[in-house]
Amino acid sequence: MDIQNRIVVVTGAAGGIGKALAIRFHQAGAKTVVCADLDKEGAEATAAEVNGVAHQINVASEDEIKNLIDSVENELGPIDLFCSNAGIMVKGGPEAANEDWQKIWDINVMAHVYAARHLAPRMIERGHGYFLNTASAAGLLSQVGSAPYSVTKHAAVALAEWLAFTYADDGIKVSVLCPQAVRSAMTKGHEDGVASLDGMLEPEPVADACLKAIEEETFLVLPHENVLNYFRNKAENYDRWIGGMKKLNRAFK
Repeated sequence: MDIQNRIVVVTGAAGGIGKALAIRFHQAGAKTVVCADLDKEGAEATAAEVNGVAHQINVASEDEIKNLIDSVENELGPIDLFCSNAGIMVKGGPEAANEDWQKIWDINVMAHVYAARHLAPRMIERGHGYFLNTASAAGLLSQVGSAPYSVTKHAAVALAEWLAFTYADDGIKVSVLCPQAVRSAMTKGHEDGVASLDGMLEPEPVADACLKAIEEETFLVLPHENVLNYFRNKAENYDRWIGGMKKLNRAFK
């Protein structure tokens, strides 16, 4: 999809990957970039940089996502690209509190569901549309130290897969972003963590990789090239991959 003259929505746009996406889409000629975030001031600051529109939103709320979609389409026009990018991290395993499990599930998974639930039918009626969903390399591999993050990011990848093949004949395209460590508020203070073993990327090259994937209509976006090799190794020999993860767990737990 050519991004020129498109209406784009980016959640989590106040900083990190979301802000870089908003800026990159603006540079590529998007008609309007809608910058949505729980951080109202951050969303407004990003919108000011891209001559866009800011919306404060809690992506864990279906009503707020529906209202965002309604507002954009009523005031600006049909949404061509929806980037469901907002996400959080919760540490721990099964012992993590139910409230934490629910919160990360709502933000890392259900926000994608809500966007598709309320926007896909409109895209189907128009015969075109694009979803860019931010997951993580943890959605293809796993995350040492966080079962909630691993589980929700796997679910995010699975949903993106389902959307991609189910709506393909309706003209809807889907890409899923699966990076390792990217410099952001989430990774601040964890520059030496396990996700940074292959280096921590700045948000800008991640946004570049996303734009390229959208232009080429490529499903899997892997800014860290080694992730594909890890994914292949996992599929080729699951037990050997588990053995490698055991070593990482001992080193970083």
